[in-house]
Amino acid sequence: MNISYNWLKEYLDFDLEPEEVAAALTSIGLETGGVEEVQTIKGGLEGLVIGEVLTCEEHPNSDHLHITTVNVGGEAPLQIVCGAPNVAAGQKVVVAVNGTKLYDGDECFTIKRSKIRGVESNGMICAEDEIGIGTDHNGIIVLPADAVVGTLAKDYYNVKSDYVLEVDITPNRVDATSHFGVARDLAAYLKQNGKPAELRRPSVDAFKIDDETPGVEVVVENTEACPRYSGVTIKGVTVKESPEWLQNRLRVIGLRPINNVVDITNFILHELGQPLHSFDAGKIKGNKVIVKAAEAGTKFVTLDGVERTLTDRDLMICNVEEPMCIGGVFGGLDSGVTEETTDVFLESACFHPTWIRKTARRFGLNTDASFRFERGLDPNNTMYVLKRAALLIQELAGGKITGAVQDVYPAVAEPYTVEVTYEKINTLIGKDIPVETVKSILASLEMEIVSETAEGLTLHVPVYRIDVQRDVDVIEDILRIYGYNNVEFSDNVKSNLSYQTPTDRSWKLQNLISEQLCGCGFNEIMNNSLTRSAYYTDLSVYPEAHCVMLMNPLSADLNCMRQTLLFGGLESIEYNMKRKKGNIRFYEFGNCYDYNIDNKKEDETLAQFSEDYRLGIWVAGNRVENNWAHPDEKSSVYELKAYVENILVRLGVDMKRVIFGNLTNDIYSSGLSITTGSGRQLGTMGIVSKKLRKMLDIDMEVYYAELSWTQLMKEIKKAKVTFSEISKFPAVKRDLALLLDKSVQFSEVEKIAKDSDRKLLKEVSLFDVYEGKNLPAGKKSYAVSFFMQDESKTLNDKQIDAIMKKIQTNLEQKLGAQLR
Repeated sequence: MNISYNWLKEYLDFDLEPEEVAAALTSIGLETGGVEEVQTIKGGLEGLVIGEVLTCEEHPNSDHLHITTVNVGGEAPLQIVCGAPNVAAGQKVVVAVNGTKLYDGDECFTIKRSKIRGVESNGMICAEDEIGIGTDHNGIIVLPADAVVGTLAKDYYNVKSDYVLEVDITPNRVDATSHFGVARDLAAYLKQNGKPAELRRPSVDAFKIDDETPGVEVVVENTEACPRYSGVTIKGVTVKESPEWLQNRLRVIGLRPINNVVDITNFILHELGQPLHSFDAGKIKGNKVIVKAAEAGTKFVTLDGVERTLTDRDLMICNVEEPMCIGGVFGGLDSGVTEETTDVFLESACFHPTWIRKTARRFGLNTDASFRFERGLDPNNTMYVLKRAALLIQELAGGKITGAVQDVYPAVAEPYTVEVTYEKINTLIGKDIPVETVKSILASLEMEIVSETAEGLTLHVPVYRIDVQRDVDVIEDILRIYGYNNVEFSDNVKSNLSYQTPTDRSWKLQNLISEQLCGCGFNEIMNNSLTRSAYYTDLSVYPEAHCVMLMNPLSADLNCMRQTLLFGGLESIEYNMKRKKGNIRFYEFGNCYDYNIDNKKEDETLAQFSEDYRLGIWVAGNRVENNWAHPDEKSSVYELKAYVENILVRLGVDMKRVIFGNLTNDIYSSGLSITTGSGRQLGTMGIVSKKLRKMLDIDMEVYYAELSWTQLMKEIKKAKVTFSEISKFPAVKRDLALLLDKSVQFSEVEKIAKDSDRKLLKEVSLFDVYEGKNLPAGKKSYAVSFFMQDESKTLNDKQIDAIMKKIQTNLEQKLGAQLR
């Protein structure tokens, strides 16, 4: 937000330089990003002087140029070639002498001595638009006869320098979104620092009703969305250009003047922080303003010419026939004030922040008004602001205030009652602040002390301080005015024992795995949690019905929360492929979301919604390419499996408990599920189906794994690193050649074997698979090694045979295995 240094001084007398004001505001929580010197007219009219045209003759080589001699108060008149049709001898004019810089928007050009059609010219006689004081280019500026030759143009036009402070307003400080609000905070700072300054609030005592004739009537049908609505009718106004002082005020902070009535509403907005809207009263059908929610589906054209479809949660300012304005957000195309307007209805209202915020987001509008209403304004301020604006309109546009002031305010907002103790103030701040200092700061912040005890205070906090409703909020305000830098560091070091939370551990392991993957050539990606619901159409593993849909999506491409990380990665792969980057190694950590209507519970509002933190890994393209020592080699799903296993091992997952099982779904053309013996689902991996790849225009195979980081953290929650001596006793290996059905997975063989003996059987490995002739139909052969070891003694044949017999029996009974 731009704050004018000179404007600020209208409400407060202080001797701080602009940079000192910026430092003061930053110290009390209104961070000021920069200070820039500006002028009401760009360039400050430097190099421009008032001159008198002595002679004016036609140019011999042109039918529209003139050769003039101009007295600018120098030693000799200047010869200037001028093309303006209205130039004539005896005129007082504005002259840009050689070396003067003139501005056209952001472009700058310098006046130099030159020859025009063979005649030397030393300067330029200027038009309004050429020096930035207007828009007229029909001819040069002709000044009154009493203009003094040689006067600097900046003095003649009273051009003044100002400084603009760029103040970054935090979302909770809506009370500081105006010059008066900033001045109010600055006054508190000055008082605390021994420079008390009286805050001046513009008077509205002169406000009165000039004509008892009824004006526009106001009816508020939705008092939830509009707690207060104030309005007044002013008849007989003259809409015209604003006076110079008002235009300069607006230009300095970056606003373009429009006309006196509209400029006053913009001025008040930045003066007092209360948005206003001026209606052409002649266009208010039925002479009545009705504040109500729109009917769903109603079409409405806003001031920018865009037709918008309203919902029943959009608050509208209507006449008896149609909407005129989106309340607190944006005006309608035909309701505003123009030069033909003679009667004005002025609105000063307070709208509910949630209604305004949702409407503004729904239509993608972000206006100065919505910015303030969204944060919560003071309903007790609307009448004062209305009177202030009405008096300014009378002063600058004439007219009479007609009829009674309309003020609908059914539930008056009371100050917030907050109790605060001195002990808590000193404990939170970390310093004992004198009681009188605390009271002084509270008084400077307009917080009224309604009762006092030896232990603390009971306060009434003004309604405009919507961010101060608890004792800790009051303490924060005390500290920022007292000064953060005034709280010294203690000589004592106070600390407490800290411990690692599950969140800390998860974050640490996440960084560990990230480093591991980066070391393997992966790049981390970060995709939007919002995605297209169309991706989930016809999917069974991630049905569209399980999407968490947005109520007011910005577009169809971002209308739901993602159920899987897959599609974001595929979009990234497509983006890289189209830029000739086809060898992909991506990973991403992120949340996935699910909605299941069957999980509805009466006492749990969010029971139908679930969230899972996951790790996605994508591999595509070549593993080796353009290497002189190795032929090109494509990536494979086995490479992906190696990365996944390395992650599980690095995290400390007990690989003896991990089962890789066949998986068939519409995500993978061929896939594996990753589970534990207890049934915990750790993730999935496989080759992405051709259908999904085609959807995103990817013409090469993509290998994808998605691990549930949430489940992985649960799996390793009790995992501990243990150390033991290397056994002095040898391990024993026995092999079996098993004839099994083709549908049997090695993971099943491994699980049955480990369940057969958990003490001495250390490892089960598959070293050969055979399918072909000499085997019965539908059968395959597994060659499996079994490793056994006793840490305390050497195993004998009897023990080994007993273990192997048990394994063989269980395999025969549970899988129908036969020895070959």
